[in-house]
Amino acid sequence: SSEVLEAIENVIEGILQSLAQKKAPVLTVANRTDWRNIEFKDSVGLQMIPHCTTKQIRSDCPQSALRFALMLKILSMIYKMVQSNTYATKRDIYYSDTLLFGSQSVVDGIINDISCMLKIPRRSLHILSTTKGFVAGNLSYTEEDGTKVNCTCSGTVCIIKLKHLNRKDLNSHAKFILIVEKDATFQRLLDDDFFNKVSPCIMITGRGVPDLNTRLLVRKLWDSFQIPIFSLMDADPHGVEIMCIYKYGSVSMSFEAHHLTVPAVKWLGLLPSDLKRLNISKDALIPFTKQDQNKLASIQKRPYIARQPLWKKELEIMAASKLKAEIQVLTSLAQDYLSRVYLPNKLQFGGWL
Repeated sequence: SSEVLEAIENVIEGILQSLAQKKAPVLTVANRTDWRNIEFKDSVGLQMIPHCTTKQIRSDCPQSALRFALMLKILSMIYKMVQSNTYATKRDIYYSDTLLFGSQSVVDGIINDISCMLKIPRRSLHILSTTKGFVAGNLSYTEEDGTKVNCTCSGTVCIIKLKHLNRKDLNSHAKFILIVEKDATFQRLLDDDFFNKVSPCIMITGRGVPDLNTRLLVRKLWDSFQIPIFSLMDADPHGVEIMCIYKYGSVSMSFEAHHLTVPAVKWLGLLPSDLKRLNISKDALIPFTKQDQNKLASIQKRPYIARQPLWKKELEIMAASKLKAEIQVLTSLAQDYLSRVYLPNKLQFGGWL
């Protein structure tokens, strides 16, 4: 916490020095979303280069004066929270003055800019994400009050919380971790008691694009247990994008890549080649939209795809067919095909990329 306070004090000191010299104060932040500032490393994924291009948020420029003021406002809120050892969610910050901030996305962007500018992980700023991820399966730990939490009991789903990420007492006999893209598929596997039937495993879902805590937990489990991690996504560009976020990270959070990415993640399914192999009827598939085509084209150009020839081939199959499929398409073969046939066969015979 003293590191956070000192970093904020340095920023304010810089502003006061500018004012003393009768200069307009300026905040300098990295261009987080510029691909030219990103490098790809097999061991880390997408990370920000040390000397990246920056942008200035000036206090004397009509286009940036409001953002300058909002950054100071949030810096002061962080400073108070760190001093008093209290926490707030990003939503709490937005709702503290909705008229001033205008939208939740403005608050989210400023918090990431501050984290990057101070070179301090977001969770150390005492700002929490509103968690939406779930974890279930062969995982147990003890709460501060002595309560034993066991996710192994069928139907026990734990909401991923910040406190899971700081634990030293996570216990598991899991043979692998399965990241599931969607909540509906996650619930289906829970109903089928999948994590007890095949072999002990831990299942995680970020319920779509994963929030920070879900990504941090996947990383924590990987660091703790060093067991294989598989991803189960829809066979569409959006599913591939989500899998890439877990494995290689995202451009906007590349400054935190070392804490967030797990390059060991394998693509278990649903593979575009599976659709043909399993004779899925074309009537059950969904035609691409223009947005799907653009998303796929952008993924195919990314630096990490060139390092993954088998992924590249799957994306080419998807691009050629211009068709996509949700995991639920497997129910056209049998109601419990996913948990009874598809996943056990893949895991037994090595059907991942």
